[in-house]
Amino acid sequence: MKHLIKAAALVSIVASFSVLSTPQKLTPQKILFGSCGHQDKDIPIFDAINKEQADLFIFLGDNIYGDTNDMRVLADKYQRLGAKPGFKTLKAQTPLIAMWDDHDFGQNDAGKEYPHKEQSRKIMLDFWQEPTGSVRRTRADGIYTSYMYGEGEHTIQGIMPDLRWNRDALNHVSETQYKTERKANNQGPYSPSEVKGASMLGEAQWQWLEQELKKPAAIKLIASSLQLLPDFTGWESWANFPEDRNRLFALIKKHKVNGVVIISGDTHWGEISRYEQNLDYPLIEMTSSGLTEKWKNVSPNKHRVGKFTHDVNYGDFSIDWQQTDPAISLQLKGIDGDVIMQSQFSLSSISPYK
Repeated sequence: MKHLIKAAALVSIVASFSVLSTPQKLTPQKILFGSCGHQDKDIPIFDAINKEQADLFIFLGDNIYGDTNDMRVLADKYQRLGAKPGFKTLKAQTPLIAMWDDHDFGQNDAGKEYPHKEQSRKIMLDFWQEPTGSVRRTRADGIYTSYMYGEGEHTIQGIMPDLRWNRDALNHVSETQYKTERKANNQGPYSPSEVKGASMLGEAQWQWLEQELKKPAAIKLIASSLQLLPDFTGWESWANFPEDRNRLFALIKKHKVNGVVIISGDTHWGEISRYEQNLDYPLIEMTSSGLTEKWKNVSPNKHRVGKFTHDVNYGDFSIDWQQTDPAISLQLKGIDGDVIMQSQFSLSSISPYK
C-alpha cells in the first residue's frame, strides 16, 4: 500500500499535506494518530512515527499548547511546531488531517464562550493548509468534517466532530469537593451536566453527524478530541454531556451503522476502552495521548481493557484488506515504536447489520 501512496505523490496530497476534502480512491491500510504535543518540547516520537511511513496521520487535538487570548502568540506557537524536523519529515511524506482540542482552540477547557474562535480557526486552518474554499473555514458552527477513503467494500470514513466551538458550560463541583473527594481518587473537577439539552456539538452539527453516519462505509473511524466511552473521569469527556453520548449510541442502533471504531486524545495517558451496553456490537476506543505530555494520576475507567500507560505514545489503526474477513489491529506504540498494548478483531465482529 505504501508504494501506492508514494505513487500518489502524483496526486499532490503528500507533497502539499493539504487536508483531504475529496474522496480518495486508495484505501489506507495503516492510519497513525496522536495528540497532546507541546511545541516547546522536543518530540522524538516523530522519529518512530516517520519510520512507519503510514498512509495517513490524524492529529486529534492539543497539537500545540496555545492557551492565550493573543492571536500573535497562538500563530507563533504553530510555527514552532512546524519548524520541528520530525514534523517537517512527517508533513513531507504523509497526508495529515487535524482537529483541535482546547489548548489549540485557545484556552484550557474552553468552549463556545472563547472570544477569539474565529481568529483561532483561521490560524489553525492556515497552518494545516486547509483549502481556501473549504466549508471548514466558513461554517457558522465549527470546523467539524469528514473524509472518505477507498471504494466499495474497502471504504474507510473518517469523522471528526468539533467538540469546542459549540460546547456548553461545564458542570463544576465545589473546590472543597474536588480537594476532599475527587483528587484523592484521581478524578477531575467536573460532573455530568444536569442542564436539559446541554451539548458539545450543537444541533446543526448533530444533524450533520447523523447524515454522515448514514453514508455507506465499511469502517466509521470517529476521531474524537475527547474520550467517548469512559463513563466518568471528572475531566473533560463525552460523559460530561450524557445527552450527546446517548444520542450517538442511539443513532448507531437506529441507522444500523456498522464498523464504528473510535480514536481519541486529550488525557495525557493511553488506554483501550470497550463498551457494549444496549448496543448490538462492542465499541472499541483507543486513546492516544500524548506525543509529549504525561499525566501519572490516571483516572479510573471501568471500560478499560487491560492496563494504561502514561508514557508518550501514538496510535496505529491497521487493517488487512486481503483477508476474506478483514483483520483490524489497534496498537498503542511508544517512543521507539514498540507495541505497548493492542486490540485485534475482525471487521465482521463490528458489522452485525446486513
